[in-house]
Amino acid sequence: MGYRKTILVNNEIYHVYNRGVEKRPLFLTKWDYNRFLEIVNYYRFINCPVKYSYFKLLSTEDKQKVLKNLEVSSKKWVDILAFCIMPNHVHFLLKQLEENGISKFMAKTQNSFSHFFNVKHERVGHLFQGAFKAVRIESDKQLVHVSRYIHLNPVTSYLIKFNELETYEYSSYPEYLDNSEGFCNIKFIFSFFKDKEEYKKFVKDQADYQNNLDRIMHLTLENH
Repeated sequence: MGYRKTILVNNEIYHVYNRGVEKRPLFLTKWDYNRFLEIVNYYRFINCPVKYSYFKLLSTEDKQKVLKNLEVSSKKWVDILAFCIMPNHVHFLLKQLEENGISKFMAKTQNSFSHFFNVKHERVGHLFQGAFKAVRIESDKQLVHVSRYIHLNPVTSYLIKFNELETYEYSSYPEYLDNSEGFCNIKFIFSFFKDKEEYKKFVKDQADYQNNLDRIMHLTLENH
């Protein structure tokens, strides 16, 4: 295993990224996307009572009970501040809460989803391209710009049109706009804005985004 250049420290925030091996798709169906999000929601907690493979067999009602109990009684490995799931890669904005929290969260999530994907799609071998990559957030300005970069990813990657962004199901952006329920700590990013409308305008300001894009390209992780 390669040496990680970025040291992951408790209470620090990181832009975490990984992609499919050989840039291959990670998600082939809507079911794949939804399964990954359910795994993410489950394994952010430390004291999960059973492996996800058993958890997924529960009824919807029982799953909700387990999650509600975890929310009340369990510590979390990470706070998920924002995320975006793309066809062949994933972005997270994570605050590490416990020692090795990001590594534990990513390992459990990726291993569980890889097993599911390989069984469902009748393949073998690694699904993700090695260890995830992480860049520490060093300023408030960097934090809000990276959150926007993550939320705009489906548009800048030409996956969807800009007017479809608010209903893109596999991102935390709809949660930020109260268009869906989710598991993100959206209050952290919102603490830098007057209200959700101001954040919405910030995200939609494409000209400003393009002007700042070259300043944050080193944060996009493709070059790390």
